[in-house]
Amino acid sequence: MNFELRNATLADIEEVLILHYRYQIDSINDEDKADGFITTAFTKEHLQSLIEQENGLFIASIDNKIVAYAMVASWQYWSQWPMFEFMIKHLHDSACLGETITIDNSYQYGPVCVDKSVRGKGAFESVFNFSLTEMSKRYPIMVTFINIINPRSYQAHTSKTPLQVIKEFDFNNNHYYKLACKTHDKN
Repeated sequence: MNFELRNATLADIEEVLILHYRYQIDSINDEDKADGFITTAFTKEHLQSLIEQENGLFIASIDNKIVAYAMVASWQYWSQWPMFEFMIKHLHDSACLGETITIDNSYQYGPVCVDKSVRGKGAFESVFNFSLTEMSKRYPIMVTFINIINPRSYQAHTSKTPLQVIKEFDFNNNHYYKLACKTHDKN
């Protein structure tokens, strides 16, 4: 499948929020949870600042309909959520291919969301690789985390991307994998 890949604009916010809400843990249908979910809730204002200040929302569309997105941003942007504050505090406790991870040499990737109508058709890989290429212009290391109870996300990220588990950690009674990759060493 051929996807149109681009940076999101403010005009895309409503459509991204509709896609996001469909797969967000608080609103997803129970039968769809096994196929992956998003834990962080976002508002229109969150996405507006993500676009305007970070240029960190990448989308894949087909026939002008958004079917996938990837959010990425500096640690400063993500610091407004307690989970990311915890990650920032512990960035230095692991390395990526021998390089210590810092707030200056890395960024946080995710969440990523793919509509079930295009899963298994390359949308995930397309939006991931597009975001990685764009962010490689600013940072040498990508960092993310995956909740252990989200095996679909873990499988996709460890088999279809260059991300590698570099540590495991606990936060707020949940267990997570911490993953990272060099932005210029993509497959």
